[in-house]
Amino acid sequence: MSSATAPHRVSAAPPLVVTLENTPEAAAVARDVAVDFLKGLGPPPGRDASDAVVLIVSELVTNAVRHTLTHTCTLRLTAAPGTVTVAVADASPHPPCERNPDVRGEGGGFGWPMVRRLAVSTSVETSPQGKTVSAVVAQEGKRSA
Repeated sequence: MSSATAPHRVSAAPPLVVTLENTPEAAAVARDVAVDFLKGLGPPPGRDASDAVVLIVSELVTNAVRHTLTHTCTLRLTAAPGTVTVAVADASPHPPCERNPDVRGEGGGFGWPMVRRLAVSTSVETSPQGKTVSAVVAQEGKRSA
């Protein structure tokens, strides 16, 4: 007797929106929020996708804290069948930029390229009031060609 199983897909869920104070602890709080959000999905994403979401959340929130002079940023997590979208909004209109990574570990430069590698797509929406940086993660993890 054979059995067929339905594809493992994350169900759609209401978005979760959290405003974070731009403090050194913001990334840790955001990671905890992301882990709880992912655990609440039915079924939760696979480990690779979950790890990618948490890492992207951490990086985008860290960038908002480090590179803006405002007091808060907003994290939005959204799940749809097959994907999880991470969006971080802040009051700086300047989009993320590529820069040479500092291999001595003092100046960064690794985060934005890493986010783009982990996500199936990224986008940056800017306005005079600020920007929103978004990354879409495939539920099964990004596939390499």
